[in-house]
Amino acid sequence: MNSPNQPLPTFDEVLLCTPQTTAEQVGLFLRRCLIPCSGGEKIYTMLYADELSYDVSCRAEELLQHLQHYNSTYRLIILCNCEREHSYIPSVFSQYKVHMIPQRQLAEIQQYLQHHYRVAQPSDSAASVFKDNMCVGIVSSKRAGVGK
Repeated sequence: MNSPNQPLPTFDEVLLCTPQTTAEQVGLFLRRCLIPCSGGEKIYTMLYADELSYDVSCRAEELLQHLQHYNSTYRLIILCNCEREHSYIPSVFSQYKVHMIPQRQLAEIQQYLQHHYRVAQPSDSAASVFKDNMCVGIVSSKRAGVGK
């Protein structure tokens, strides 16, 4: 986010973890991250790794330890909820833990995202539904099930 010209992460650089995330999904992600290829200098991110089940977390740690021999210059960020730091993944990698607080103002972050998600040529697309020709948007309600 240092420059508006820096691209957003691509789909293969981010794994959004949930309790339903499988060991196979985590394994594929870690292989992309740790096995060297001509993909360039990507930064891989596992979001909410603390949500992984115990079995999946154990298998992920084993695979990570095994694959580190193939690439010592990988770039992997594991983001976890600080309220769940007792779960497996945060505990295993606690020696690498860094507490982070967002350093940018909300308006700055929103401007950066608007730069990347604005449709260049407005057309009859779904982007015309969202404010300022954005191709993404968030629809929310305080009441559940009211036609979102």
